[in-house]
Amino acid sequence: MEKKDSGLVSVELESPSRLLNLVESNQGSRLDLFLATELALSRAQVRRLLDSGAVSLDGRTLGLSDKGLSLPSRGLIEVGVYRAGRDQVIHLNRPGDEIPEELARGSGWLALAKPAGMPVHPLDEEESATVLSCVAELDPEIRGVGEGGLRSGVVHRLDVDTSGVLLMATQEPVWRTLRRAFAEHRVEKTYLALVEGKPRWSEHDEEMRLWLCVSRHRPARVRVATESDRARGRAREIRQAVQVLEVFGSTSLVEIRPRTGFLHQIRASLSHFGHPVVGDLRYGATPGVLGAERHMLHAQRARFEEIGAECPAPEDFERALGVARGEAGVSEPEST
Repeated sequence: MEKKDSGLVSVELESPSRLLNLVESNQGSRLDLFLATELALSRAQVRRLLDSGAVSLDGRTLGLSDKGLSLPSRGLIEVGVYRAGRDQVIHLNRPGDEIPEELARGSGWLALAKPAGMPVHPLDEEESATVLSCVAELDPEIRGVGEGGLRSGVVHRLDVDTSGVLLMATQEPVWRTLRRAFAEHRVEKTYLALVEGKPRWSEHDEEMRLWLCVSRHRPARVRVATESDRARGRAREIRQAVQVLEVFGSTSLVEIRPRTGFLHQIRASLSHFGHPVVGDLRYGATPGVLGAERHMLHAQRARFEEIGAECPAPEDFERALGVARGEAGVSEPEST
């Protein structure tokens, strides 16, 4: 059986599973980072492997809670059969699948209006009806860009039920530029949200700061971090500017401009401060408010230098906004 020595581990290639023999230089490495590097997978893909029970260390099955495990200097990791991310095939749209509207495009990039309910990219090779499925059909050059496979061209994500501007890269140099810009928080992003209650924030920018951490992965949930979470490096400080645009009877329209990027940052923070996004049952919203059937969060604008676009709120958001104004006896603002 042929073996390959990577300098860090020896990997048996011709096997129904992958065997990674740990050596002294691996000691102290995080399990998830180690597997992502050695198997050419994203950290999300590694988490799914762990969650499925496909990874074991010296015969002991590891789970998702072991992702931060500090590796020993010796040991044998066995990984069940998998396909590396770059080898995964994007399944094109099927007849009847929704197609997101193109808002803008330039050399190596495009901006789309992601509909609420549509995932950004597939989680497996059989899934279609995603933004990436649509783009791969219209712009085949996106295949293999960036992380490749089922994450080709993806530079950022929106929650499945969040609508609005999504940027994609169709060329490698643009992907690297945008990923760096997102990582360094240089992309200007603006969201609109209908929230419960009447926030006491001013009508001008007010900075919101909060430490958050992931409390659950499937389905994902975020909570306010404890001092212990922060000490263990599990927490991230989030920052965002908030502004109240309109106040109705029992709901309000607010604008949020994130200065950091973290899973469910806007939804979790607004809920923590007592104003959950209307329709966001995962974060404590009251069922049935304004007739919302999903959380009323919309990515209105995203821009980095000459790359970007603005997206009008979709019909269901406008309908909920109309109900809010009607309940409060407020007329719709005149266009300027």
